[in-house]
Amino acid sequence: MTIIASQKTNLLTSDQTADWLGLKNKHTLEVWRSTKRYPELEYIKVGRLVRYKREAVERFLESRTVSTAE
Repeated sequence: MTIIASQKTNLLTSDQTADWLGLKNKHTLEVWRSTKRYPELEYIKVGRLVRYKREAVERFLESRTVSTAE
């Protein structure tokens, strides 16, 4: 039971993910998924339910980070 509870807190809703990424709403994520704009932003889909792993969002943000150092 403990493993399932800890995994649940590791999963983010589209609203939570959109908020973390600074998007105006979750519909942007829906567009990205349907157009496969950012395939590196992994998600889990079971039926209509979509969740993002916290680690996947962190990896996505790291991959989008631009270094200004020369």
